[in-house]
Amino acid sequence: MLSHGRRPETPPLSMSVDRSAPDAPVIKVAGDLAYTTAAPLRTEIDRAMSSDPATLVLDFGGLRFIDSTGLSVIVHAWREGQQRGIRLRLRAVPRFLATILDMTGVTGLLAREPADAGPTGTEPDEQSPATA
Repeated sequence: MLSHGRRPETPPLSMSVDRSAPDAPVIKVAGDLAYTTAAPLRTEIDRAMSSDPATLVLDFGGLRFIDSTGLSVIVHAWREGQQRGIRLRLRAVPRFLATILDMTGVTGLLAREPADAGPTGTEPDEQSPATA
């Protein structure tokens, strides 16, 4: 029950984008990736992919929570990458996210290289158990 006109607070999602390496932009995600916060990340993924980089990196080092909508954004990024020949890499994956990716089979999807992508010369990040 709410009182005094207060609205329920939605934990915020914050993002920052590092485009210093045009062939591998990094989107850093922090906070809660959920139904009420996922749209801006999806928009930023689409914007980053529109320049057709060789790799798109999603850094989840600050992620606190993810729901099925957040998971669908990761799958969306993978699907778009497959269609465009862009490699998707996940970096700084928290243990809870790695477990969810494994349980849902998304880790297996992420391991697939885009059909028309050649060798990128980048190895998975050591700190991330669920990189692609």
